[in-house]
Amino acid sequence: MKIFFDNVNISSSSGPNSFGKRLINEMRRMGHKTCLTPENHDVQLSFITMNQKTGPTALRLDGIYFNTRQDWTSQNRLIQASFKAADLVIYQSSFNKALCEQFFGNPKSSIIINNGTCLETIRNIPRLSSSILDGFSEVWSCASSWRPHKRLRENVRYFLEKAPEDSCLIIAGENPDYSADHPRVFYTGQLSWEDCISLYKRSTTFLHLAFLDHCPNVVVDARASGCKLVVASSGGTKEIAAIGDVIIDDLEWDFKPLDLYSPPTLDFSKSFQKTNEVDIDIQVVATKYIDALQLLT
Repeated sequence: MKIFFDNVNISSSSGPNSFGKRLINEMRRMGHKTCLTPENHDVQLSFITMNQKTGPTALRLDGIYFNTRQDWTSQNRLIQASFKAADLVIYQSSFNKALCEQFFGNPKSSIIINNGTCLETIRNIPRLSSSILDGFSEVWSCASSWRPHKRLRENVRYFLEKAPEDSCLIIAGENPDYSADHPRVFYTGQLSWEDCISLYKRSTTFLHLAFLDHCPNVVVDARASGCKLVVASSGGTKEIAAIGDVIIDDLEWDFKPLDLYSPPTLDFSKSFQKTNEVDIDIQVVATKYIDALQLLT
């Protein structure tokens, strides 16, 4: 089968584009053909919005806008038009399905396929070596393109309250919106994907207490690297956590627009452990995509 990947930039390091590149590589390994321009193809897979519709089309959605600090109605317009035109909508999580259908109604057809990563590639990336980190009993980490709803301050607070007193926290990612003046908290700035994986493989615990996140690739990568996860219950992040990972109770959202950048404070005493898990191997995820796309041909 030949798949046209629409609205995917494999040179970009953003979450959707990084996942798109992984999916392309795995589909090619499986023997399928892919293209980034509308050449002769069997099916189109558009990410977030369609630039054009050239035949049977699946739309992969990673969430929609609902932040009252922004003009969320206008921001959703192209996504909604693509949603209605798509022959199949692929949601990243059950949360995304509930969210999108609350705002847009029911699509012609839909399926939920969580994100995945290349386990073989991760296995071959070396664990971070650092004489500075050798002085700590444990390394904890978190990573994001930081914005208020990612809750960096809460990540730091959880670390300081729950981690061993001789452990450290490494914060990766651009534009951190909270500065923790603490001798056991370090900021790295933006790292390459390979360096992030190296950090995660050195870490015992990965924190992602974001409010109403969808299906973050950093969490998939951290889990694949062997980290224990601590995530918030809101949104779709908990769906990609593994058995035994810690879920912190968060706001029960009614799917009405809200101020996303003013997330509530978490009560860390209210938590539970994950009791089930999904497969995050990109080989399994790509097979699910192929099976879904073949139904459109």
